[in-house]
Amino acid sequence: MKTFIFNLCIGTALSICTTYGQTAETTPIYLDDSQPIEARVQDALSRMTIEEKVRLSYAQGKFTSPGCSRLGIPELWYTDGPHGVRAEINWNDWGYSGWTNDSCTAFPALTCLAATWNPELSGKYGKAIGEEARYREKDVLLGPGVNIYRTPLNGRNFEYMGEDPYLASEMCVPYIQEVQKNGVAACVKHYALNNQELWRNHINVQVSDRALYEIYLPAFKAAVERGGTWTIMGAYNKVRGTHATHHKLLNNDILKGDWKFDGCVVTDWGAAHDTYEAAMYGLDLEMGSYTNGLTSESAFGYDDYYLGKNYLKMIKEGKIPMEVVNDKVARILRLIFRTAMNKNKPYGSMTTQEHYQTAYDIATEGTVLLKNGNRKEQAGLLPLQSDKYKRILVVGDNATRNLMTGGGSSELKPKNFISPLEGIREKFGNVIYAQGYMAGRDMFGRVDEIPQSVMDSLRNDAITKAADADLIIYVGGLNKNHQQDCEGGDRLSYNLPFGQDELIRSLAKVNKNIVVVLLSGNAVAMPWLDEVPSVIQGWYFGTVTGKALADVLSGEVNPSGKLPFSYPVKLEDCPAHAFDALCYPGDSINEIYREDILVGYRWYDTKKIRPMFPFGHGLSYTAFDYSKPMASAKKMKQDETIKFTVKVKNTGKVMGKEIIQLYIGDEKCSVLRPVKELKGFQKITLQPGEEKEVTFTIGSDALKFFDETQHKWIAEPGKFKAYIGSSSSDIRGTVSFELI
Repeated sequence: MKTFIFNLCIGTALSICTTYGQTAETTPIYLDDSQPIEARVQDALSRMTIEEKVRLSYAQGKFTSPGCSRLGIPELWYTDGPHGVRAEINWNDWGYSGWTNDSCTAFPALTCLAATWNPELSGKYGKAIGEEARYREKDVLLGPGVNIYRTPLNGRNFEYMGEDPYLASEMCVPYIQEVQKNGVAACVKHYALNNQELWRNHINVQVSDRALYEIYLPAFKAAVERGGTWTIMGAYNKVRGTHATHHKLLNNDILKGDWKFDGCVVTDWGAAHDTYEAAMYGLDLEMGSYTNGLTSESAFGYDDYYLGKNYLKMIKEGKIPMEVVNDKVARILRLIFRTAMNKNKPYGSMTTQEHYQTAYDIATEGTVLLKNGNRKEQAGLLPLQSDKYKRILVVGDNATRNLMTGGGSSELKPKNFISPLEGIREKFGNVIYAQGYMAGRDMFGRVDEIPQSVMDSLRNDAITKAADADLIIYVGGLNKNHQQDCEGGDRLSYNLPFGQDELIRSLAKVNKNIVVVLLSGNAVAMPWLDEVPSVIQGWYFGTVTGKALADVLSGEVNPSGKLPFSYPVKLEDCPAHAFDALCYPGDSINEIYREDILVGYRWYDTKKIRPMFPFGHGLSYTAFDYSKPMASAKKMKQDETIKFTVKVKNTGKVMGKEIIQLYIGDEKCSVLRPVKELKGFQKITLQPGEEKEVTFTIGSDALKFFDETQHKWIAEPGKFKAYIGSSSSDIRGTVSFELI
C-alpha cells in the first residue's frame, strides 16, 4: 500500500511539472536520485509553500509524520527499538493493532551488546535489526540508546550501553552504520542527560561542563561524527532550566554547530513544551504531543502541536526567521531522501536464521561469569557436566517468563521464544521445576500484590525439592515490571524483588550445589554472594534466551562477556547515592550531579571503594596470562602517537575469548582527574596454549580533559601511566610515559 501511494504521488508530481516551467517528460531534480542529495533538498525546498513546510514538522499519527503529497514526497514511518521492531501500533492511540504478521526477532538488550565488548557484533546487530525494520517498511528506528549508567535504580538502563563513554561510543557506531545501510535511519537517544525515569518529564539536571563533555556527550558525538546517524531523539528532562528537546546549547551550539550534524532532531514522544523554543532551539520534528488525534474527536488535534498552527502563525508574523524554517525543512527532506525515497535500499528480511544466529552470538558473548568457586570452601560448578547430576532442579519465575513483555516502548512480540527452562531441559534432560516466587504483573506493567500465603507456599515447595536435588539452577533477577527494568519508573530498591534474597539463602542452606543465574538490565545487591559457588549475570536475551543460557551453562560456549558497569556492594557506595537526595533522585524539580566526572569505576578508583564486581569484570572457563606490557617510547609530543603491546596466552584447556583493556591515568594534573580511564580494548580468541600479541595506539586526544576555563580539550604535559588488564580492578601491568 505504501509503495502504491508513493508511485501515485510521483505521477501527480510529474503531471504538474509544467507549473514550474518543465515538461511532463522531465524529472524534477528532487525526484531524481542520481542527483546530489543537497541539490534535491534545495530543489524541493524551493517548490514548497510555507504551509507545506510547516506541515513537515509534526506528526500525522502516533508513529508517522507527513511528506508533501502535492510534490510526491512520501511520509515517514517510525518504529520503536532498539532491541527489535515493535508490533504495529494503532494510528491514533497506543493500542496494538492486532496484526498477525508483525512478529519479530527479539534481540538481546543493549546492556548485553555492551557486555560483549565486541564492535563487530554490534555491526551485525545493526545489520539484522535494520533488515527487519526495512522489511516492515519503517523509515526510522528509534535506537540505539547511549545514555550513561549513573545509578543502578534507573528503570531504563537495560536499553543503554553502560557507565563508560568510551565503551558506549565504540559500541554504538557500528550499530548505527549497519542499520542505515538498509535505508533506515537510526535515531540515537535520549539526548541528553536522561539518566533516570523518575520525574523524567520535568526534572532539571544541573551538571558541570566537564561532566557534560567528558561523560555524558561522547557517545552522542561518536554517533554523529563517526556513526553518521540521520536522526537524534531529544530527551524529556530539562538541562539547566530548559527542556532538552529544544535546548540552544545542546542542539544549536553543540549538535548542529560543533558536531556539524546534518540530520533531524526528533522529540521523544511528548517532549516538546514551547513553540518559540522548539522553533529557535533546534527541534525539527515533533511527535506524540498527547493527542488522541481523530479517534475521540478531541478538540486537541495534530495541528495543535507546538510546531503546528501556532508555529505557522509566528512565521507569518515574522517572529520566526525563514532561514530557521528552511533549515528544519531541509533536514526533514534530507531524512526522507535518505530513507523513504531511497530507491537503492534493500528489501529487508524478517526472523531469518541469520538473525537468530546474530542474536545467539550476542547473547552468549555478552553473558558474564561473575563468580565460579568459593576460595576455600568449594570449587566452581561451571561448566556443568551433564552426566554428573542425575536430578537437576530449576527454580525461579524468570525460568519460564517471557521477558520481552513489558519494559515500556521496547516491548516486543517475538515470533519465537525459548525459555530458560526449555533450553535447560533440552540440554540436560532430567530437570524438575519449582517456581519459588511469583512476580505478578498487570497489563500496565504494575506489580500485583501476591498474597503472602502464596509466596510462602512457592518458597517451601522449592526448598523441599532442593533438598532432594543434585544441583539447583536458580533463574531469577529482575523483569520488566513497573519500577524494575521498565520505562516510566525507577527501581525502589537495590535488592532483588519478590523475596528472592531470602529464597536464595534458604536454597543454599539445604543444598550447596547452586548456580545463580540473574537475568536483568541492572546491577543488584547480593547479600547471599558468599553462600553460593557460582553466579552468572545474564541479560534480557530475547528470542534465543534458553538455548544461549543452556549452552553457556554446559560449557558448549565459554562465556566471554565483561561488565559494562560496576556493581557496588551497597547502594550508598554508588556515586549518585553518596551525597544528599538532591544528587539522586532530586527534589522533584531540580537535581545536581554532585559526583561530577566521577561516574562508575572512576568514583570507586578515586575514592578507593571496593565494588562487589568492577567495571570490565568477567571470568572464563579457561585462564589467561599477560606478559609485561611494553611502550614504543618513553616520551611523546602532542602531535605524536605511542604504542603499547602486551602478549596474552591461554593457559587453560579450552578455547576462550579475552577482552584486553587499556586505561590511561594522568599522574599529576591541575584539575581533579580519575585514577584511570578506559581508552582502548580488544577482544581476542585463543586456543589452549595459544599466545597473541595485542597492540594499542593512542594519541594525545586520549590524554585530554575538558578545561572549563578555556572551554576546550587540553592535555597538560607531564607523566602518565598506561594500565593494561582484564578489568578496571584486575590490572596485569603498567607502563609509565611522558607527554612533552
